[in-house]
Amino acid sequence: MKKNSKWVGLLLVTTILLVPGYLMAKTFRVGVTQIVSHPALDADQEGFEKALKEAGLDVKYDYQNAQGDMSNAQTIARKFKGDDLDLVHAIATPTSQAVVKVIKKTPVVYSSVTDPVDAGLVKTMDADGKNVTGVSDAWPYEKQVKLHSEMVPSAKKWGTIYNAGDANSAKSISWVKDAMKKYGLEFIEVTVSTSAEVYMAAQSLVGRVDAIFIVSDNTVVSAFESLVKVCNDKNKPLFGGGVESVPRGAIAALGFNYFDVGYTAGLKAVQILKGEKKAGEIPSSLTKKLTLVLNLKAANDQGVKIDEKYVKMAEDVIK
Repeated sequence: MKKNSKWVGLLLVTTILLVPGYLMAKTFRVGVTQIVSHPALDADQEGFEKALKEAGLDVKYDYQNAQGDMSNAQTIARKFKGDDLDLVHAIATPTSQAVVKVIKKTPVVYSSVTDPVDAGLVKTMDADGKNVTGVSDAWPYEKQVKLHSEMVPSAKKWGTIYNAGDANSAKSISWVKDAMKKYGLEFIEVTVSTSAEVYMAAQSLVGRVDAIFIVSDNTVVSAFESLVKVCNDKNKPLFGGGVESVPRGAIAALGFNYFDVGYTAGLKAVQILKGEKKAGEIPSSLTKKLTLVLNLKAANDQGVKIDEKYVKMAEDVIK
């Protein structure tokens, strides 16, 4: 009788392990590495978690923030390599590069990376065959430059501030340069290394340009309010590429919600954690949905009158 009980118990355990519902009872461990805190990247993680929660997965997150320091990002990556994790969510280019360099077995899902192929995260946007997949946040720079220049047609000299040490930003700037050249606009660049330098950089730039456009640069975005102050003081139109910059003081942005970027990445993570596919079997993807957001108060503060047709075009208008 005891022998029969033993085999019955073993059979029950085996059956439980085999049924799909067992996955829902497991607590998954997911490491999160983020290059710096600012609204766009925070929204990315919120979207990621929403996707996993909606899928019914029980997840314990290990949140790590590199505070804008690449050496911290590398330390976090080494920590995650030694941890017993089911998956790593890497947010932004520098942290994703650090993780992919050292983690070769644990699945990695990146997000908010402008050019994952150029950054060396994957060899192709198709299924890469390794342990990495994710979502690019490449902005529609040509469409943005065209729209912004139409909104302030008197602006012929455009400026920007970015961290030249960030591969994500450098790639973005190259695309913006091409767009500016296409529309016959002059483009002036100022570089910074830390967010503390943004205010001085803005002061050095405003006297030389007619308007400012900020790309997907984490260093500058994390100190966006200091840039807004200078533009408001000097009546200098300020435009962003990320819609999150508009409530913070940019006049407008044609972009996407970073919550959607993270949510899309989360859907890929769900496939991996449920065992439906391996990371290398899932293609990387782009974010496609675009939204125009306007801040009429910011426009007034910066001496710009927005044509009513753009107000009608906008999905969201801040007054």
